[in-house]
Amino acid sequence: MTRLMIFGQGFTASAFRARRGGAIDATRRVADGEARLGFDGTNASPAVREALMQADELLVSIPPQGEIDPVLTHFGRELAARPRKIVYLSTIGVYGNHDGNWIDESAELRASNARTRVRVSVEHGWRALAGTGSTVSILRLSGIYGPGRSALDAIRAGTARRIIKAGQVFNRIHVDDIALAIEAALARPGGLGTVNVTDDEPAPPQDIIVFAAGLLGVPPPPEQAFAGAPLSDMARSFYGENKRVSNRKLREDFGVNLRFPSYREGLRSLASALSMD
Repeated sequence: MTRLMIFGQGFTASAFRARRGGAIDATRRVADGEARLGFDGTNASPAVREALMQADELLVSIPPQGEIDPVLTHFGRELAARPRKIVYLSTIGVYGNHDGNWIDESAELRASNARTRVRVSVEHGWRALAGTGSTVSILRLSGIYGPGRSALDAIRAGTARRIIKAGQVFNRIHVDDIALAIEAALARPGGLGTVNVTDDEPAPPQDIIVFAAGLLGVPPPPEQAFAGAPLSDMARSFYGENKRVSNRKLREDFGVNLRFPSYREGLRSLASALSMD
């Protein structure tokens, strides 16, 4: 029986686990029921190494800490001990700013801050494991949304903002479609290599808020100019990067058909689920 281990069972990995089922070991910062293996990036419960040595497949959903990848740093010997299928969840942030142009996996990596520059380095570290016989897939994810984490929830909570910056677009991806891509990466003998996991339609962020408000039957929040909007440094840095990221490789080369090819299908599905609660 193939055994899967998840490093970092958070929102995204939990969606995949629910889809996958079967024998799975998983770490969280604090060990609990489903994730009995505690790993906070520095300290690991004794069972973590044992589970890793038994794993045939590995899903890594833990972001870098400082300038290192905690899994590579703390479990390098175990990772190199035998071949596995490995899926590492990265980010389209490694591309940096491309002035709103369409880009694919061949685009120059223009990571513009320390956070995304470390991601580039960490991607190289995971790819290096291919030299030990492992199959490594790097999935570059766009902005993740799903149940409990969408524009619908922000509007209901009163925290949604309709910020206007001319020409700005963002890619998004529903968490269930990430689960589809992970499944494809583990199922395909050669994995997926490095691939963008994102929807078909990069869109202005204010359009998503207006659409979500319409689904809820409430007025959208008032427009705010980007220049004067009260944003955290991290949020402001996202607006400093403008690009349209293509998912052609995922769809056409690997045959992954997204359930939610745009924010419209995704938000409609989430709104429908809310109406049944």
